[in-house]
Amino acid sequence: MLKNKKLSINGREIGEEFSPYMIAEMSANHNGDIENAYKIIEMAKNAGADAVKLQTYKPNTITIDMKTPEFMIEGGLWDGQSLYDLYQSAYMPWEWHKPLFEHAKNLGISIFSSPFDNTAVDLLEDLNTPAYKIASFEAVDLPLIKYVAQTGKPIIISTGMADAEEIQEAIDAAKEGGCQELAILHCVSGYPAPAEDYNLKTVKDMQTRFNLPIGLSDHTLDNTTAITSVALGACIIEKHVTLDRCGGGPDDSFSLEAEELKALCSGAKIAWQALGKVDYGRKASEEGNVKFRRSLYFVKDVKAGEVITDNHVKSIRPGYGIAPKYLEKIIGKIALNDIHRGTPVNKNFLF
Repeated sequence: MLKNKKLSINGREIGEEFSPYMIAEMSANHNGDIENAYKIIEMAKNAGADAVKLQTYKPNTITIDMKTPEFMIEGGLWDGQSLYDLYQSAYMPWEWHKPLFEHAKNLGISIFSSPFDNTAVDLLEDLNTPAYKIASFEAVDLPLIKYVAQTGKPIIISTGMADAEEIQEAIDAAKEGGCQELAILHCVSGYPAPAEDYNLKTVKDMQTRFNLPIGLSDHTLDNTTAITSVALGACIIEKHVTLDRCGGGPDDSFSLEAEELKALCSGAKIAWQALGKVDYGRKASEEGNVKFRRSLYFVKDVKAGEVITDNHVKSIRPGYGIAPKYLEKIIGKIALNDIHRGTPVNKNFLF
């Protein structure tokens, strides 16, 4: 049976009852230089991310070298490029994977990848990857999902472009393949994606509909959407990261730089902490201010035997007197002794 509601990657538990799991997506932002890849891993660790994610493919494992219209990109960031040429410029050499995995391990940050075919899964298994991510564009590749599931590792599936039926098919494929720990990410596969396209209320619906841990793969240009999703129950946040948004790489322009990633990790954690639990009790941070709440005070001297009127007693700060709700019970009482202005009304005046 699938273990619903939570999963674990390298001992880090993931679910609504835990602080959001923060994934820094390197994608193509190494820009062809392994030193950049090392630095992105270091940046992610320093910013407080839980994991770095790679993409494992070669141009010929994701497409074929064709320049016919259906293989050409029209509009957007990559306008005019063929799919093959884009992936040729963006892919991470497979021989980098081992040293990058070792570097992450030495730094104490998890690292895993999105495989785009079975040979990529085989490579990642050789590296003992702790988990797998299925990219949105591959969420309809059910044979690939089943092949990944057979590894027994946790799987995270992005759902950009997928409708509810396709999402369920991907989930079923993972289960059929033997997956025991699965999460899905609400996603909009626009680069960048406008915040209004995210319809974050979908996160709550996904929780009910699919009964799995739900996260967000965020392609907006700032952190607002991602942090807001935490308040709706997102327990995983994935965001593209880069050393330099102006670096000229395929994904740089919609990725977070170091300080922004740090702010996201902090903000998401604070949002989760602020959710807390249903609690109407007085909080420890409030205790010192209770004395400044309103209460009943004598604001005018009263002589013994005099009838107490609303000119004598008012609701004011501080809070050392009895609660203002007793005002009507005080009015009309006879003062047994002289009472000086500034005296708090206590319960003795009620009897």
